Amino acid sequence: MFSHIKDLQFEAKPDGPDAAFANRLQEILGGKWGEMTVANQYLYQGWNCRLPGKYKDLLLDVGTEEMGHVEMIATMITRLLENAPLALSEAAGDNPMVGAIYSGSNPAHFIHGGGGALPTDSNGVPWNGAYVTASGNLMADFQLNVTAEAQGRLQVSRLFNMTDDPGVKQMLRFLLARDTMHQNMWMAAIEQLKEDGLEEMPVPDAFPDSKEFNKEFSYTYLDFSPGQDAAEGRWASGPTPDGKGEFRYDHSPRAHAPEPVLPPGDPRLYGTNPGLAGGVATKVKSKMT
Repeated sequence: MFSHIKDLQFEAKPDGPDAAFANRLQEILGGKWGEMTVANQYLYQGWNCRLPGKYKDLLLDVGTEEMGHVEMIATMITRLLENAPLALSEAAGDNPMVGAIYSGSNPAHFIHGGGGALPTDSNGVPWNGAYVTASGNLMADFQLNVTAEAQGRLQVSRLFNMTDDPGVKQMLRFLLARDTMHQNMWMAAIEQLKEDGLEEMPVPDAFPDSKEFNKEFSYTYLDFSPGQDAAEGRWASGPTPDGKGEFRYDHSPRAHAPEPVLPPGDPRLYGTNPGLAGGVATKVKSKMT
């Protein structure tokens, strides 16, 4: 059960309007790695979590916080759209900056949103629930969450260099700080899963891997590039991060099965098959008549 608090987690107030930057800010609201994605992702992971206690609380707590970030960014976008020119005649005055802002604005902000934020990315592509992953395996989900926070922080960092507005920059600084915490938090949660004996690498740890395949395939790096530069990497020799094997390096990977030869397809699907003429074609006609 949620309770909405009217105060924002952090101030979301620009020093002035900027409809063009409002459109860019849509990316961290409704983009693939935006706040709408992580908020829903963490909440669904929490709702699907079968472990009562700290892990479920962690997911639902941070998912709730991210909903607050959705509200902050939506508020900032709405404020950036205040007093924006709605027609070319308004933008074509003596101030060339106003014209530039008009040309970079998103018409949907005014036509669809009435001067407010939209559940879309910076290209106007609607937010999609397919962006959300909640697998039920906490190790898999927590690793993805680290990536989500890294991608989100990367995009906020890029946006920081696309505006000169002090108020916008201050909100972005706050989001960058929280993304720092969240990256560290998910990495700590991964270690906690290991310490609690709940999950290990590789995911899923509980699957009974074949000892026969483990020996040849599970820890072998296959090099398909010219030269042997990849052999210098940590992934080509030494103990594996899961602590269960040693990396091997193979510069000349070999095939383990012959070239596949497929049987003719169902003639009623009209694919290009060997021996389609003659008897096969007659067989098709007989089935159709």
